[in-house]
Amino acid sequence: MKITDSFPFERAHKATPAELRFFRKAYENTYGEKFPKRGRPPKGEAKYRDVHIKLHPKALEWARAKAKSRGIGYQTLINEVLLHHAAD
Repeated sequence: MKITDSFPFERAHKATPAELRFFRKAYENTYGEKFPKRGRPPKGEAKYRDVHIKLHPKALEWARAKAKSRGIGYQTLINEVLLHHAAD
């Protein structure tokens, strides 16, 4: 059964601006930090740069398997390995 089959969308309402302010304030009080912004970050403020590289299939297979066993993304694993070797 899909959630769309059981959720009563006809009774749902969009959160009002006052409710959103309340939720943001509750988040700030609970976690002690600002409510995170949503959506794509503006250009120029990105932490990472897009780079397109070709990898040997065995290297990519290793990265995906190792990342899956650690529960992280394979690009994150590749980034960690490169940063580790760059620090040497």
